[in-house]
Amino acid sequence: MNHVELSVMLKALADPNRLKIVDLLSNGSLCACDILEHFDFTQPTLSHHMKVLEKAGIIFVTKNKSWHHYSLEYEFMKQVMGVLEEILSISTSAE
Repeated sequence: MNHVELSVMLKALADPNRLKIVDLLSNGSLCACDILEHFDFTQPTLSHHMKVLEKAGIIFVTKNKSWHHYSLEYEFMKQVMGVLEEILSISTSAE
């Protein structure tokens, strides 16, 4: 992962609504309608947030007819955590 990819991911997570979406998805896959119940904004706004998260590689979408189910991209997130650990010089063996 390069610094540009990491920057895109961090920018996507910097928005409080998107961070909350990631938190919700950390419990498992959800459809857009279930995610929308946790917010006071419209479906087009949710769609925008989901596109930002998907473009950043944080989530992926599966489509079943007219339903969209979103899940976290766990492998990507593991990679991000590794890069952040490296950049910040955090040693997990120091604990």
